Amino acid sequence: MAERGVTRWLLTGGAIGPVLFVVVLLVEGWTRADYDPMTIFVSLLSLGDVGWQQIANFIISGTLIAGGAVGLRMVLREGPGSRWGPILIGLAGVGLVLAGVFVTDPGYGYPPGAPQGMPTSASWHGAIHDWVSLLVFGGLAAAMLVMARRFSGEGSRWSLYSRVSAMGVVVGFPLAILLTDVAGLLQRVTIVVALGWVAQVMWRFRQEVAAP
Repeated sequence: MAERGVTRWLLTGGAIGPVLFVVVLLVEGWTRADYDPMTIFVSLLSLGDVGWQQIANFIISGTLIAGGAVGLRMVLREGPGSRWGPILIGLAGVGLVLAGVFVTDPGYGYPPGAPQGMPTSASWHGAIHDWVSLLVFGGLAAAMLVMARRFSGEGSRWSLYSRVSAMGVVVGFPLAILLTDVAGLLQRVTIVVALGWVAQVMWRFRQEVAAP
């Protein structure tokens, strides 16, 4: 019974983490002075006098998602995706934490005075930030495909949802880099698709654990 309660709380946190991350980045993006959410990446919210807010968002949300992955593994004892689904989601959570610890470099004209466009040379912490960003998006896309196989075996519509979400992430992430005029918008859409999937998967299995 105690283990069931721990699992439920971990999965609850795993569902809250993605929602928290999205809400904070949207509010920050629309209220931050001199910041254009249509063209500037989310990570640059970590810069400036109030950059600590987005840094905290990365760390807290990532920790909740990583914890949710532990809870997911406690639920998925066997079968397709039981090992790699939680591992990949957990790695994405850890990636978010590291993205908060290792802050990105100024660019796209933010903060004011920064060079326009992507930084021409990355600092060591900026380079780490970029690599862990790939870990987040790549890990979640892979997790979606792994879990799609499990859902397919159940004959569930979650399989199609997971595959479509994976396609959205795989397409959206590079487009955000290529189409600089709408880079911020495309990245936000990709984040909502990716973390929306995480939140719903966590909540689905949380409901199963909570069922009598």
